[in-house]
Amino acid sequence: AGRIALALGWTEDAEKHLKVAARSRRVGPPLARMTGWAAQALRAEAAGSGRGVLEACRRGLAVLDDHRMTLGASELRARATAQGAELAALAQRATLESGGPRRLLVWSERLRATVLSAPPVRPPDDPALVQSLTAFREIAARAEEARIDGRPVPALEREQRRLEREVRSRTLHIRGESPGSGRRFDPGRLLERLGGGVRLIEIAVVDGRVQVLLCGEGRVRRFEAGLLADAVTEAEHVQAGLRRLAHPGAEGRLPVLEAAGRRLEELLLGAAVPHLGRGPVVVVPPGRLHRVPWALLPSLRERVLSVSPSASSWLRAQETGPPPGGRHVLVRGPGLASGGAEVPDLVDRYGRPTVLEHEGARVPAVLDALDGAALAHIAAHGTFRADSPLFSSLRMADGPLIVHDFERLGRSPYRIILSSCDTGRLANVGADELLGLVTALLPLGTAGVVASSAPVNDAAVVPLMLALHKGLSVGLSLAEALRDARASLPGDATHQATGWAFAAFGSA
Repeated sequence: AGRIALALGWTEDAEKHLKVAARSRRVGPPLARMTGWAAQALRAEAAGSGRGVLEACRRGLAVLDDHRMTLGASELRARATAQGAELAALAQRATLESGGPRRLLVWSERLRATVLSAPPVRPPDDPALVQSLTAFREIAARAEEARIDGRPVPALEREQRRLEREVRSRTLHIRGESPGSGRRFDPGRLLERLGGGVRLIEIAVVDGRVQVLLCGEGRVRRFEAGLLADAVTEAEHVQAGLRRLAHPGAEGRLPVLEAAGRRLEELLLGAAVPHLGRGPVVVVPPGRLHRVPWALLPSLRERVLSVSPSASSWLRAQETGPPPGGRHVLVRGPGLASGGAEVPDLVDRYGRPTVLEHEGARVPAVLDALDGAALAHIAAHGTFRADSPLFSSLRMADGPLIVHDFERLGRSPYRIILSSCDTGRLANVGADELLGLVTALLPLGTAGVVASSAPVNDAAVVPLMLALHKGLSVGLSLAEALRDARASLPGDATHQATGWAFAAFGSA
């Protein structure tokens, strides 16, 4: 009632209703207290008190933090942040009106990719969960085989859905270890890490307008850009273009795609472009822009470029060291048009890596090899599940390797390269959270991932991957090696689109 009264301009009625709603902010369950603090923030905004808005938002989000950390499953933690979306938006609006860019950066980070701040909690050994995952994998493999053979699959699909519900039920009921929100984001620490040569671009959205926060050279600067809705529409057109260029015969679409890249740059970076300098760039987009192929933008095309779900997660990746031993793991799954042709060549490059292929590329063996590896390269079909992102998968010989499987690793590989379609796709849930293969790996010890956000041409991937590993073998980072690998590709439309579809996530 208070929100409606505010929208209608009935300030006295709004104050009366919001005052009643705000009484719940100090007692009761977390959702009721967050609602109370949201009412208090709206009262302060109506009264013109920016300080009051920020204090109410801070207190309300602290309640959310304590509640979120009692949840063990990453999916629940991510979805719980939806309750704080209004508080975060109110704080950002108040900061834009009265605070500086550095304060806006802090509030932009407040509910961004918080699920990456700690690994999901799980029992150290849960035989029932392992049994459910194994049964799911077997049924999913049988269903896929039946589809290929043209046999009916309704019964298998029903059983697969039942097993999915069983796995989700077991993971969602795991409790978190204790309340608490962990280490707070510190802009000073970020600027110190960036140094003088690296720029980090955090894209915030306030009232539908893109705000570019450019971090580097010891300061944070703000530039206003286009409308988020226009950028999302343009990004969808770009994704359609990349899908088309994954197949031969679409060369005429390349100029159209490049023109879309120029429009995206204007909408998303605006006047910040001349201030990017000449060094590496880290892009931190909001969830709705995670599928933008940033290497397509003209000002970023020839740069060392990486993407991160949040500035905080980039800092954690920077501070993550490689594991001892330096093991290399190469995995080749079934059914790729190229047959994972890059893998045999990589065996020679890395001396004596662990190689799992054909019938040897089974999920238990793959997980065992990946645990604690320094570098893993997985050539396997990727499937993104928008309806249930933690069931997104890579196809192995015995069925799908899903996100829930990765969450059982003691430590995921320090660097991991996923060389097939859609492995970098993520689901935007909660306030500004992302769920998928990439975000499952980052809190588990992975500092850098190379993955694609679009369908790619399997044959064109092979030279890109070989060039990428050539750079890694001489000491380049993932972002540096990917930049050089793109530059080495033939100039035809299919190879260029393949290079743009891949991104380096994190910092390794």
